[in-house]
Formats: sequence, C-alpha cells, structure tokens
Amino acid sequence: MKNVIVLQHIKIEDPGYIKDLMIKDNINLTTIELDEGEKIPNDLSKFDAMFCMGGPMDTWMEKEHPWLIEEKKAIKEFVVNLKKPYLGFCLGCQLLGEVVGGKVERTKNPEIGMLDINFSENKKNDLLFSKFPEKITSLQWHSYEVQGLEKNNDITLIASSPETKYQIFRYMNHAYGIQFHIEVKDTTVGEWGCVPEYKSALEKQLGDGALDKFDKDSKEHMPSMNEYSKILYENFKKLVQ
Repeated sequence: MKNVIVLQHIKIEDPGYIKDLMIKDNINLTTIELDEGEKIPNDLSKFDAMFCMGGPMDTWMEKEHPWLIEEKKAIKEFVVNLKKPYLGFCLGCQLLGEVVGGKVERTKNPEIGMLDINFSENKKNDLLFSKFPEKITSLQWHSYEVQGLEKNNDITLIASSPETKYQIFRYMNHAYGIQFHIEVKDTTVGEWGCVPEYKSALEKQLGDGALDKFDKDSKEHMPSMNEYSKILYENFKKLVQ
C-alpha cells in the first residue's frame, strides 16, 4: 500500500492512530478536506485504498453540503466499479451503506460513550477482524445508522450492538463500514467536544458536564483501542497486496 486517499469532512476527524501508523510506513496520504471546498481527483485509479472519515453532517444533507453528491459518486466509483479497498468510519460507514443500497436512518437510541460491540460468527473467516475478541469496547458518537442492507447479497454483517445492527459490515471482500470509532487517540474526545453538533448530542444523551467523564473513560480504554487499530491496519494492508 503506497498511495491512500483520505476523505475528510472536518479537520479534526482524520484517521487518528491509524494515520500515525501510515505515516510511520511512509505511505503517501492525499487528504481531501471536503468541508473546505477541496475537490476529489477525477482519476481515482492511482490510489491503492480509500479512507472515509466521520463528520458532523449527515448523508442526506446534500443541500447544505453539495459536495456530498460528488463524494458519493467517488465512493461508488472506487468501491463498486474499481473494486478497491475502502475503510469508512461513522459517516464514512453510512456513506458506503447508502452507496451499496442501504438507507441511513435515525438510531432509536443514540449511541454515545464507551460501549460494547459484539461480533457475529462471520468474524471467524474475515481478513480484517478474525483476530479480534468476540466483544470489544469502543468509542461511539452517532445518532444515525445504516439500515436495509439485507437485500444486498454482497453484504456481510461482521458486528452489531444492542442499538445498531450494522456496526461493521463488509461489501464483497474489499470494502468495510465501521460505525464506531476505533481509530481515536488521547486527544480525540476533547477535540470533538468543541464541535457544537457533537457537544449537543453528547449532553442530550449523557447530561451536562458529560464531556470530562467521557474523556476520562476513553483514555482508560485507549491502549486496547490502539491495539485493535493496529490489528485492523495491518490486516487492511493485506487487502491491497
């Protein structure tokens, strides 16, 4: 894996710990800040993989964020037509889900905090997640989720939570949507807490002053999340070879 394109929707949501690993491996990262008006290159074939990150907007906000239209086209070109490796987190997971035929709907009960993810039997034969335990605890911060992927026979359910069926899904054998945030670093919660949309959702779900406790909880789980990120990254590289 030499050349990776990263689609970002707000500067503070980058690939985090996985970005550090890619830099250490001397991977050439092309970061597109879509919210700042940067354009996705027309020729995507030169990239070995695509990362698509989270953001405070939702997939259906095309009037407010017209670049979402072109982003969805680019994801479809890369994943469906070129069949190249893709890893999408949170919003990036939802964008992939929409592109391959699902719908993004409001989660009945938003998932915000350090919460459990339960793996399905399909984990055993999955290239990226076979070495993961049956259950992990990871950072979640979402009010919407992908639904309706059952009708696509190219979709494999990898992991769920009590509120969200498609916490991890795989499209064919090269594209993954991950609804939670395993890629985070020590600074993540504090930085995201400065985003009005994120802070509002957090306090609505967990009450005033919840940010400090969330930050503390996330740091307690950081060693395990970093270790899972490393496993994920090392296995993802195998998709490109």
